[in-house]
Amino acid sequence: MLKTPPLKSLESLTFNNTFAQLPADFYSRVKPKPFNTLPYLVSFNDEVAKLIGLDPSEAQREDLLHYISGAKAWPGSQPLAMLYAGHQFGHYVPQLGDGRAVLLGEVRHQDQNWDVQVKGSGLTPYSRQGDGRAVLRSSIREYLCSEAMHGLGIPTTRALCMIGSHEEVYRENIETGAMLVRVAQSHVRFGSFEVFFYREQHAQIKTLADYVIEHHYPHLAEEKDKYVLWLQEIVKRTAHLMAQWQAVGFSHGVMNTDNMSILGLTLDYGPFGFMDAFNPGYICNHSDHSGRYAFDQQPGIGLWNLTCLAQALTPLISVDAAKQALEEYETEFIHHYYDLMRAKLGLKETNEQSVEIINNLLALLTEDARDYTNTLRALSDFKLADDNSSLRDRFISRLAFDKWAEQYQAQLQQEGSDDTQRKIDMDQRNPKYILRNYLAQVAIEKAERDKDFSEIDRLLDLVRDPFNERPEFEDYADEPPDWAKHIEVSCSS
Repeated sequence: MLKTPPLKSLESLTFNNTFAQLPADFYSRVKPKPFNTLPYLVSFNDEVAKLIGLDPSEAQREDLLHYISGAKAWPGSQPLAMLYAGHQFGHYVPQLGDGRAVLLGEVRHQDQNWDVQVKGSGLTPYSRQGDGRAVLRSSIREYLCSEAMHGLGIPTTRALCMIGSHEEVYRENIETGAMLVRVAQSHVRFGSFEVFFYREQHAQIKTLADYVIEHHYPHLAEEKDKYVLWLQEIVKRTAHLMAQWQAVGFSHGVMNTDNMSILGLTLDYGPFGFMDAFNPGYICNHSDHSGRYAFDQQPGIGLWNLTCLAQALTPLISVDAAKQALEEYETEFIHHYYDLMRAKLGLKETNEQSVEIINNLLALLTEDARDYTNTLRALSDFKLADDNSSLRDRFISRLAFDKWAEQYQAQLQQEGSDDTQRKIDMDQRNPKYILRNYLAQVAIEKAERDKDFSEIDRLLDLVRDPFNERPEFEDYADEPPDWAKHIEVSCSS
């Protein structure tokens, strides 16, 4: 049996940076800029520390703050800001890049490389009119939501820790500056290829594609049609990611191509939102005035963004091959989405009947504006030999529920469903707890007002285990209070 590698101290956590070995066209070398006031630790994620091989006890050392802020350099790190472009709200922006983030490099642990990136680390050549800083508010939201998505089993970047300072950062108002340490297998985006396509630098597209395939799709490296096969895998991963978002009721809010991961990860948490009352047209981003990134638009935008990527890869593959790869998206999305939803309803087969049951339930949830998460969770208590009055009372349109319940019950009976086993299965697919906006807002206000970070750590504990009943968190499953309806989340961070 192979032994688990020992966890390391801050000084022995050795970095490499394979991205820095690419030509200088792909990045700008830049060092993190420490805060102008002494930083302090806001929260530390023990699980991610272990993931990259860092001993969690190192969080107790003051040196951690120095390494994160840039006052000290990690051995082997070669800090850089990555170059990319992207379509923002449908319009191409020729140069974006890491305007407030620095990729320190990669840490290897248990045969896996992990990019370590610091967000809020100061100005870079891509900052444009920005200040290069992050604020505590948005850092808390990304820190918690990336871990919430991981707890839900959805591919995502992760977060190691967050530090704050007394340095003031101006957005709409004066806010508290912060830095977030983000961890992922890669931070390469669709826009990383677009920038070179529009500059007509085709050699750079091939160089970057070969790099990504070598490090993240090595099984394709020797294939004759490796670029086509690679695009097909990206299409599949993205389709599955969109299906997972839709099934759990998650809205990203800013699905620009520069926020789309080449690995199919949930990337760049800004004005995200988990739906409360079910509304297919839900817009979580207050800045999205046209509803381009509304909840029900996400699957289509996923394909639109993939089309932008495919276009950027046409120096490597034919237009026909790109089109054929994209044609697989809809089938992949539909199949994966209905498989997820069928399992959430405790049905055994994805067929015409189960798809109709799913669609009819969503129509009922929409008509009555029922809470998406809590209603699906409650359905695990559906009994074959019962009038299910407690479930019925959740709906305004009780006769419509009766009609749906009759259809659902008939399908369960046909499948030979067992109430006890079905509840066990459904409760592991329908979360009890999600990171509702109001929960995050409470944590943010405590942190900003009182420098009380206890609610952040409490929520971190909660979102790591969202499926199991936890009596100490019972109130956290409540539907949002009235004041939560007035929370506005925008692109400002």
